[in-house]
Amino acid sequence: MEKLVIEGGIPLHGDIRISGAKNAALPLMAATLLCPGEHTLRNVPNLRDTRTMIRLLEYLGVKARREGDVLYLNSTCLEHDDAPYEMVKTMRASVLVLGPLLARCYKARVSLPGGCAIGERPVNFHTAGLQKIGARCDIEDGYIQAEAEGGLKGGTVYFDIPTVTGTENLLMAATLAAGKTILKNAAREPEIGNLVDMLNSMGAKISGRDSDTLTIEGVHALKPADNTIIPDRIEAGTYLIAIAASGGAGRVTNCCSAHLPSLVEKLRQAGLDVEEGDSFISIDSRQGSALTCVDIQTRPYPGYPTDLQAQFMALMTLAEGSCTIHETIFENRFMHVAELRRMGAKIKTDGRLALISGLGRNGLRGAPVMATDLRASSSLVIAALAAEGRTDISRIYHLERGYENLVEKLSGLGAKVWKEQE
Repeated sequence: MEKLVIEGGIPLHGDIRISGAKNAALPLMAATLLCPGEHTLRNVPNLRDTRTMIRLLEYLGVKARREGDVLYLNSTCLEHDDAPYEMVKTMRASVLVLGPLLARCYKARVSLPGGCAIGERPVNFHTAGLQKIGARCDIEDGYIQAEAEGGLKGGTVYFDIPTVTGTENLLMAATLAAGKTILKNAAREPEIGNLVDMLNSMGAKISGRDSDTLTIEGVHALKPADNTIIPDRIEAGTYLIAIAASGGAGRVTNCCSAHLPSLVEKLRQAGLDVEEGDSFISIDSRQGSALTCVDIQTRPYPGYPTDLQAQFMALMTLAEGSCTIHETIFENRFMHVAELRRMGAKIKTDGRLALISGLGRNGLRGAPVMATDLRASSSLVIAALAAEGRTDISRIYHLERGYENLVEKLSGLGAKVWKEQE
C-alpha cells in the first residue's frame, strides 16, 4: 500500500488544469445503459471510481474502450440486469445504474452501495421515487430489487430534501416512462445540468434545467450520446484552497467559475485576491496580510458544497481569530478533525458544528496522518502543503477515487510531494 509524502512550507505558484468532473462522469456513464449503440463521452477523468464504473458496465454487457480522456461505451447487448455487491462496495454512485436498467430492461437488482463512510445516504429517496412512476421496489438481502412490468409510467415525485443521485436516477428512468414525470425539490448541482444536456441530446424531452422542478416527457426510444463531461468544480476548489493555504499564487484553468459562487465569496471574505474568467479562476495570497477566519455552513447547491468543507477547514486553521463550520448535509463528515489536530490544529466539535481557533500562517507542523475518506484526504494534503516539515499521509487510495494525477499536478506548482510504499 502506498502513502503520500509532502515536504511543506513551500508557496505554490503556476497554472493547473482541471480534469473532468467525477460526479458528472459517473451518471453520464450510467446513462449509456438507456439505449443500444456506441456512446462517446469526452473529458472523462481516469480515476479509481470511473474505472470501477467501467468494470460494472462491462459486467452488464457494455463494451468499453478508452482513448486518452475519450471513453467509448457500446451498450447494444446487455447481458445482466444486476449490480453485484463485489463490484459496487467501494463506490456510492453505483446505485445510478438502477434507474437506467429499470427503464430499459423493466427490472434491476442492485446491491446497496458502499463508498466513503461520511454518514447515512439512504436509498429510500430512489426507491420511493421509482415507485411513484410505476416500479415495485423491495430491499432484500442487501439488494434493491425493482421491477416495472410493462414499463414505467409518468408521475409526480417530491423529494423531502434535494438529493443529487436520487434526482439523477429518477431523471434517467423517467426519460423512457410513458407520459409526463415531474420532479419537485430536485437537486440543482451543475453535474445534473450536464446529465440533462446529455439526455436531451439523446432525444429526451426534459425542461427546467438548473431549477428545482424538472419536467420529463417520456419518449419511446433514445439514440446514442456524444457528450463532454464538465470540469470538476470540487477539484478546482481544492487546488484554489491549496494555493491559498501555501501562501502562493496561481490559477486553475479549464474550469467554470460560475460553478463555485459560494467558495469564491468565502475566499474573498478570508482576505484573498480572487479573479474570475470564463474558464479560469486565479488566487493570490502573497500580499502578506493574515487570513481572516470565516464561518461556513454547507448547503445544497448553490450553497457552500459539503465536498469542500474539509478543505476549507484546513485553510481556516491557518487564519487569525476563530470561526465555525456547520455541516448540514452529512452527520459524520468531521473525521479529518482528529488528523488535523495531530498537525497542531485547534478544533473542537459538537455534533455537526466545528469551532476552529486559527493558528496563523505558520501554525501547522508535519506529522504522520491517515486519510479516512475522499475529501478528508484532500484536507490533509492542503494542511501538509502549508505545514512546516514532513507529513506522511496513509490510505491514499481515497484520494485516487477523486483526484486525477494529484502528484504530477502539485509538483507542477512547485510542491515537494511523492509516493512511497508503506
